[in-house]
Amino acid sequence: MTNIQEIKSAIGALPHPEYIKLLGWIHNKDWSEWDAQFEVDAQSGKLDFLAKEALEEKKNKKLRKL
Repeated sequence: MTNIQEIKSAIGALPHPEYIKLLGWIHNKDWSEWDAQFEVDAQSGKLDFLAKEALEEKKNKKLRKL
Protein backbone atom coordinates (compact mmCIF):
# COMPACT_ATOMS: atom_id res chain seq x y z
CA MET A 1 0.00 0.00 0.00
CA THR A 2 1.15 3.52 -0.75
CA ASN A 3 1.91 5.70 2.23
CA ILE A 4 0.74 9.25 2.76
CA GLN A 5 4.08 10.83 1.87
CA GLU A 6 4.08 9.06 -1.51
CA ILE A 7 0.54 10.27 -2.14
CA LYS A 8 1.49 13.84 -1.21
CA SER A 9 4.48 13.72 -3.55
CA ALA A 10 2.36 12.35 -6.38
CA ILE A 11 -0.24 15.08 -5.87
CA GLY A 12 2.48 17.73 -5.79
CA ALA A 13 3.78 16.48 -9.13
CA LEU A 14 0.42 16.66 -10.90
CA PRO A 15 -0.05 19.17 -13.70
CA HIS A 16 -2.46 21.90 -12.60
CA PRO A 17 -5.44 20.66 -14.67
CA GLU A 18 -5.07 17.17 -13.17
CA TYR A 19 -4.75 18.66 -9.69
CA ILE A 20 -8.02 20.56 -10.23
CA LYS A 21 -9.74 17.34 -11.37
CA LEU A 22 -8.47 15.59 -8.24
CA LEU A 23 -9.79 18.37 -6.03
CA GLY A 24 -13.19 18.09 -7.73
CA TRP A 25 -13.23 14.33 -7.22
CA ILE A 26 -12.31 14.67 -3.53
CA HIS A 27 -14.93 17.37 -3.04
CA ASN A 28 -17.67 15.27 -4.67
CA LYS A 29 -16.64 12.15 -2.77
CA ASP A 30 -16.69 14.01 0.53
CA TRP A 31 -20.15 15.48 -0.08
CA SER A 32 -21.52 12.13 -1.26
CA GLU A 33 -20.30 10.48 1.92
CA TRP A 34 -21.70 13.34 4.02
CA ASP A 35 -25.07 13.07 2.28
CA ALA A 36 -25.18 9.30 2.81
CA GLN A 37 -24.33 9.65 6.51
CA PHE A 38 -26.89 12.43 6.94
CA GLU A 39 -29.55 10.18 5.39
CA VAL A 40 -28.64 7.31 7.74
CA ASP A 41 -28.69 9.64 10.76
CA ALA A 42 -32.03 11.16 9.73
CA GLN A 43 -33.68 7.78 9.19
CA SER A 44 -32.33 6.42 12.47
CA GLY A 45 -33.79 9.32 14.45
CA LYS A 46 -30.41 10.76 15.45
CA LEU A 47 -31.46 14.17 14.16
CA ASP A 48 -34.95 14.25 15.67
CA PHE A 49 -33.69 16.54 18.41
CA LEU A 50 -33.17 19.26 15.80
CA ALA A 51 -36.81 19.21 14.76
CA LYS A 52 -37.88 19.21 18.41
CA GLU A 53 -35.67 22.23 19.14
CA ALA A 54 -37.01 24.10 16.13
CA LEU A 55 -40.63 23.37 17.05
CA GLU A 56 -39.97 24.51 20.62
CA GLU A 57 -38.40 27.73 19.35
CA LYS A 58 -41.40 28.30 17.08
CA LYS A 59 -43.82 27.64 19.94
CA ASN A 60 -41.95 30.18 22.08
CA LYS A 61 -41.84 32.67 19.19
CA LYS A 62 -38.05 32.73 19.21
CA LEU A 63 -37.52 32.08 15.52
CA ARG A 64 -35.85 34.80 13.47
CA LYS A 65 -36.30 35.47 9.79
CA LEU A 66 -33.19 34.92 7.73
